[in-house]
Amino acid sequence: MIAEFLGTFVLILFGVGVVAMVVLFPTKNAGELIHGGYTNITLGWGLAVTMGIYVAGKISGAHLNPAVTVSLAVFRGFPWRHVIPYSVAQIAGAFCAAAVVYRNYLPAFHQVDPLLERTAGVFTTFPTFPALPGAGFLDQVIGTALLLLLIFAITDEFNMPPGANLAPLMIGLVVVAIGMSFGGMHGYAINPARDFGPRLFSVVAGFRNNGLTDGSGAWLVPIAGPLLGGLLGSALYDFGIRRFLRPQQHMSQTVR
Repeated sequence: MIAEFLGTFVLILFGVGVVAMVVLFPTKNAGELIHGGYTNITLGWGLAVTMGIYVAGKISGAHLNPAVTVSLAVFRGFPWRHVIPYSVAQIAGAFCAAAVVYRNYLPAFHQVDPLLERTAGVFTTFPTFPALPGAGFLDQVIGTALLLLLIFAITDEFNMPPGANLAPLMIGLVVVAIGMSFGGMHGYAINPARDFGPRLFSVVAGFRNNGLTDGSGAWLVPIAGPLLGGLLGSALYDFGIRRFLRPQQHMSQTVR
């Protein structure tokens, strides 16, 4: 649980930190204020995932994501009794990291949004089309399905696992690709802890329009979507790829 806490803590420090940099510190171009590009955010989150995995990987497996934990319990025999403790540790790590980012950038928040009405999105995700309830649900399902499918593929000993401890980097690149391809509808949380922990902090810190206490229900999509998507992506890999790999591996060892 300590490893899951610290791994998720590092993940959110870098991830929420890069969003804060983009939102709170625009640059001037020809006299016009320009915020950092979306590419900054996708690269920052991908590196954040990589660093979090390197922190926790040896101890806990670096789930850092309840969708990963639940999928491993269903498809890889991870003990169900550890699912809730892991998830609590992940959410707590995300909450504390959001608090550190907020304290670090407190003067900028006071300058940009003194009433804390417009910047809850630094910490958490929101639908692009709020008039269409649940419009980002499919986006979250697809993104998290891709995440788990690729995690299972990269870490499968029967497939072609990367050598020299490169799996965290590969998974980080997967997150970059998901953000660039499926990040528009609901901010590609693809991780209930990544979204809910910082969202809880935004409520405690007094942010308005936070998606949890404002009646919008925005908090439900990045929890339900990733949990469902993770299971679908894991099943797709196991029944579509993994079941064909193990007999071939056994056959090649027999021939040798």
